[in-house]
Amino acid sequence: MHPENSSSNAAGSSQECTGSPEPGEGGAESRAEAVSTSEVQSQHPPVEQHTESTETREHGEEAESKTKLDDCAVQLIHAVGSEKGQAATPPPPVPTTALPGPAFAPPEGGFGWLVVFAATWCNGSIFGIQNSFGILHMMLAEEHADAKDQTSQFKVAWVGALAMGMIFFCSPVVSMFTDHFGCRKTAVGGAFVAFLGLLSSSFATTLGLRYFTYGILFGCGSSFAFQPSLVILGHYFRQRLGLANGVVTAASSIFSMGLPVLLKKVVGPLGLCRTFQILSLFMLVQSVLALTFRPLLPSGTCPMPGMGPDGGPPGQPGAPGSVSGSRWQRSLLKIRKYFNVRVFSVVTYRVWAFGVATAVLGYFVPYIHLIKFVKEQFEETQREWVLLVCLGASSGVGRLLFGKVGDLIPGVAKIYMQVASFMVLGLMSMMIPLCRVFEGLVVVCVFMGLCDGCFITIMAPIAFELVGPMQASQAIGYLLGLMAVPMTAGPPIAGLLHDYFGNYHVAFYLAGVPPIVGGIVLFFVPLVYKRLQKRQAEASDPSTDRMLKSCSNGDMLPGYTDMETHI
Repeated sequence: MHPENSSSNAAGSSQECTGSPEPGEGGAESRAEAVSTSEVQSQHPPVEQHTESTETREHGEEAESKTKLDDCAVQLIHAVGSEKGQAATPPPPVPTTALPGPAFAPPEGGFGWLVVFAATWCNGSIFGIQNSFGILHMMLAEEHADAKDQTSQFKVAWVGALAMGMIFFCSPVVSMFTDHFGCRKTAVGGAFVAFLGLLSSSFATTLGLRYFTYGILFGCGSSFAFQPSLVILGHYFRQRLGLANGVVTAASSIFSMGLPVLLKKVVGPLGLCRTFQILSLFMLVQSVLALTFRPLLPSGTCPMPGMGPDGGPPGQPGAPGSVSGSRWQRSLLKIRKYFNVRVFSVVTYRVWAFGVATAVLGYFVPYIHLIKFVKEQFEETQREWVLLVCLGASSGVGRLLFGKVGDLIPGVAKIYMQVASFMVLGLMSMMIPLCRVFEGLVVVCVFMGLCDGCFITIMAPIAFELVGPMQASQAIGYLLGLMAVPMTAGPPIAGLLHDYFGNYHVAFYLAGVPPIVGGIVLFFVPLVYKRLQKRQAEASDPSTDRMLKSCSNGDMLPGYTDMETHI
């Protein structure tokens, strides 16, 4: 109950009390009317006597109804007083003008293109550095080389694997921070933490310290900077959102192509210390560019359908606006709003998430160990950095190409694109040890980059199809969190196999198995989905089908909060 409504109701009730007779006065008037009626009966015929008795009963009923109204008014006043005593400051109403709806029209450009540039720099810097870690891996292995240590590759691989894993592992938490603090604060803080992580890595002298500075600090900071850069695009674009995402995706691939050249030809000769310091400048610039992430909509003002403004059922006990809800219940409701696990009740989503998490166990292995493998297999070559350039370039082309193809494929049939990409990715990983010429590795890297672009760009539309648009944000966040563990474990396991067998052959053969297994699991998702839809159609109205009929690529990206789903 709002304060102004309470005061107005109380005022109205007090006016009714002053203008209505008391129950005792009403009884006295009834007795007086009965006396007058008996006097009239002695002077008029019996017919008039019957008329006057009917009027007497009507006067009595009116008095009783007034008495009941007065009692209700008194109860209302007492209820208002008790509410004021229990909750002195009731929560303010949610302003309807702040909720996104048909009245909200994004600018579709203007200042938004500066935001696109900042998002491009963010994506390019973070994943350009990560995709070029193969060169950093070589430099770390040389600096921390120990002839007596038989697990050196295993230990060094943890540096880059931890960073990539933390980027995905923090995704659900970043969604909560973005919704609570906004895109600008989250992105600026994350970019600055990533800057401190890279800068402190230049002064670290042990692998254990670099696990923390590069793996934890840089990885977590990158995650907090990355997701808001995708969320903020929905504040400035609606009709051109696909174009804005395409620009960010394609332009950020330039970093993946340019950073390997920069590291190998310019920064590398300066040493590992100077390399980390120069890379830290990219994140320092990003912390400044993130100041452009000015939200056009306030955070957390758009609740889920059927829920109150703070995430609880409206009017239910325990809701933040109800009288009977305790502080503990309100806290639980807020936690349930931010950590919504309802997506796991969807069978097809669980199968899809399990298949993707299985496939990425060997996903990041080539990015870390490929350069070291080329050095061992082709000792005379000095062009190993070309492979990373091919990976970045073909990945950018794949994101644009397969994003358009995905728009033409209806429904959950899009999953078959991921099935094909994982199958080919696994086969290409197994073919790396079989390449006897350097040009063969170039071809393999081109196909791997195309598969990478297909897998990344089709992830959001598939989430739309399986859980619907309102839960797609949480679905993507939890999927990225599930991907973190196997993606982190894959490269160190490959390094351990290298230390045991003395080469990368077994490591790359086994790295191709998880993508193939994951592709087989994903193959059954559309079949399960169709069976469930058939059962639902038989049990209920087919119009309640939750499948998104038309979903263009880029409408929803990782890290979207509940608010952005209405933009």
